Amino acid sequence: MISLTNISNIYFIGIGGIGMSALARYFNSQGKKVSGYDKTPSPLTNQLKLEGINITFDDSIETLDKDADLVVYTPAIPANHLQFNWYKNKNYQLHKRSVVLGAITQNKFTIAVAGSHGKTTVSSMIAHILNEAGGCTAFLGGIASNFGSNYIHTSDKYVVVEADEYDRSFMTLEPNIAVITAIDSDHLEIYGSLKNIENEFIAFTNKIVKGGTLFLNEKYLHIKNRLTNNFALKSYGYKTSNNAVLKEFKVENNEFHFSVAVEKENIENIKAKFGGVHNLENATVAIAVCKELGIADEKIKKALYTFKGIKRRFDIQLTNDDYVYIDDYAHHPEEIKALLNSIKVLYPTKNIVAIFQPHLFSRTQDLCADFAEQLSKADEVLLLPIYPARELPIEGVTSTIILNKVNAKRKRIVEKQDLLAVVKNLPKDSVVLTIGAGDIDRFVEPIKEILANE
Repeated sequence: MISLTNISNIYFIGIGGIGMSALARYFNSQGKKVSGYDKTPSPLTNQLKLEGINITFDDSIETLDKDADLVVYTPAIPANHLQFNWYKNKNYQLHKRSVVLGAITQNKFTIAVAGSHGKTTVSSMIAHILNEAGGCTAFLGGIASNFGSNYIHTSDKYVVVEADEYDRSFMTLEPNIAVITAIDSDHLEIYGSLKNIENEFIAFTNKIVKGGTLFLNEKYLHIKNRLTNNFALKSYGYKTSNNAVLKEFKVENNEFHFSVAVEKENIENIKAKFGGVHNLENATVAIAVCKELGIADEKIKKALYTFKGIKRRFDIQLTNDDYVYIDDYAHHPEEIKALLNSIKVLYPTKNIVAIFQPHLFSRTQDLCADFAEQLSKADEVLLLPIYPARELPIEGVTSTIILNKVNAKRKRIVEKQDLLAVVKNLPKDSVVLTIGAGDIDRFVEPIKEILANE
C-alpha cells in the first residue's frame, strides 16, 4: 500500500470524474495543493474550481503541475494521454484512483458498498444516517442532495466508500463491513462472463477484515458456499429468513411508509420521501448496517425521512398538471428495469416516455436484447446515439440494434441536436424519463424548462 505521508501537491488526470472529484475534495480539505486535468468543463469541474482547485482542459505539458508529489489517474483516460505519459516517463508517483482510496481508508473503520447497481444509493443512505447520528467521512459515487457533494467529512469514526468493481478497483479496500447489492452482467469487456464477475465479487469478500460483516442481497445467496468463514454473513431482502427483512410498504402523499425487521426486531412506521420502489430494498440494508453499528432506531428513522436522495438517481425534476419529469443515471438493464417498474407502480395511468442514451459500445453489444426488453415497458422510446466514454466504435454497434428489438407503441432514434424539438411535442399526461450515464444530463435543465412551460 502506498504512503500518503509527506504528500503536499496532488495532480488528478480526469479530475471531473465522480470518484476522482471526491478524492480531490478530500485532499483539498486537508490543506493540500490540488489541481488537475479533465477533457471538458462540467458543472462538477465548475464547482471544484469554486472550491479553490485549479483545473485545465488542455492536455499539454505546459499546463500540468511539475511539482506534484502524487499523480492520481482514472483508468478511463486513453493510452496516448500526453500528461499521463509525461509523468510516467519522468517516474512520478503515479497511481490509480482506487489505490489512493485504499490508502486513505487503511486502518480506518470502513463500510464498503459494492454491487453492479444500487451501491451509490446505499452508500449515500448509510452516510446520511451516520452523519445525522454523529458524523462520518464518505466517498460517494454521486452527488448527495443533502450535501450537494460526493464527499462528506464530519467525523473520522467511520468511512463510507462506494466499492467499484470496474477495473477491479474494490480490491484495494479492506472493509470492516461490506455490502453487496447486486452481481449482474456488466463490464464484460473486462471480465468476459458473469461467472468471472461472481468470482471477483467473491474475491472482494476475502478483503473483509477478520471478524467483519458482509450484508448480501438475498438474490445472490447462491454464492454463500464459496465464501470464507472469516466474517459474519448476513442476508437482506424480502424473505422472512433474512437477517434484514423489508416487511411491508405503502405509498401515501408521495411518501413511502414501511417497516423492516432486523435480527427479528421490528422497526415500524418508517417514512421516506425518496423515489423508486427499489430504494426500499436499499433502505433495508442501510438500516441493517446502521443497526450493526449501534445507531438507535429513532435516529435512523429521523435521518431516513430527511434523506433527499442522489442527483440523477430517480431525480424528480418537475411535477405539474401535464408532466412528471424524472432524470436517472440508469445505464444497465437491471437499473432500467427497477426504474420503469417503480414508475408503473407510482404512475399507473400515465403515458411513459423513455429517452435513453446507451453508454459504451461494448455494453450495448453485450446487453442489447436486455436493454430492449426493459425499455419495451415504456409507451414511447427515444434512443440517442451511443455515448462512447472510454471506447472506440465497434463496427455495426449503434443504438439501432436496441431499437430493432424494442416492442413499444412508438420508438425512434433521435439525434442530440433534435431532442429538444421532439420534447416540445410530447403528449401531455406523460412521465418523461431521461436515462443514461453519458452526457444526457446536459439536457436536463432545457427539458425541464420546456415541460414547465408547455
